[in-house]
Amino acid sequence: MHKAKPDWLKIKVTGGENRKRVEEIVSRLSLHTVCEEANCPNLMECFCKKTATFMILGNICTRKCTFCNVSKGTTLPIDQNEPSHIATAVKELGLRHVVITSVTRDDLTDGGAGQFANVINEIRNFDRRVTIEVLIPDFQGCLDALKIVIAAKPDIINHNIETVPRLYPSIRPAAVYNRSLELLKNVKEIDPSILTKSGIMVGLGELHEEVVAVFKDLRMNGCDMLTIGQYLAPSKDHHPVYEYIHPEVFDQYRQRGEEMGFHHVASGPFVRSSYMAEKAIL
Repeated sequence: MHKAKPDWLKIKVTGGENRKRVEEIVSRLSLHTVCEEANCPNLMECFCKKTATFMILGNICTRKCTFCNVSKGTTLPIDQNEPSHIATAVKELGLRHVVITSVTRDDLTDGGAGQFANVINEIRNFDRRVTIEVLIPDFQGCLDALKIVIAAKPDIINHNIETVPRLYPSIRPAAVYNRSLELLKNVKEIDPSILTKSGIMVGLGELHEEVVAVFKDLRMNGCDMLTIGQYLAPSKDHHPVYEYIHPEVFDQYRQRGEEMGFHHVASGPFVRSSYMAEKAIL
């Protein structure tokens, strides 16, 4: 049954020259943004602020997570010009902090880790003052692939836990909860100077105590930063929204996260992995 959105989830439609500028640059350089592909509710706000989260390795994912709006099917070849095009976009937009994510590419030997490294290196060659955050897949648990990304020295490595372990079979059927925790742990063990980050969606049918338990697991595995946001079903064919979480509960989650020692906690209905990400580091 469809649930009506409460007042706190109503978005004000905005436009403007900055949004047009971002759209023009992304189109001209043949880039993808997770903002568009995942139908992010913050797209208009972020585009109007001349920022976007770039999505590499095409826009076709090899997994079938039931919450995600990114297309599934036959993947695209790796675009060798993608790293330089992203660096150009970063320059033209005047970004101080850039977020790079990707579709999951289980069809690639390294899961796309090499392309992440290429993008990081290209941005560093342009301006070493730009801080770089990468939101990576789990690389099917391949440590060698993870090491490729770590060696490129991004400032933040983000890998989303997404939901509580009980809901993984219906939400993330191709993922493994402990494998995601291990990825975050491995980053800190290999290079403690890199900040780690993860995010969880709520409103999928999880219990409050299950969410707090995930916070504890993340901290035990060295996670530095945390995002908590409301799940919004992209369409009727996706996993339905179980409930809309009140903003007061998001405040409670933020407080619990801060008490546990997270370096930065962003918690709210519209919070997403990369929303206002620069505030955590700049």
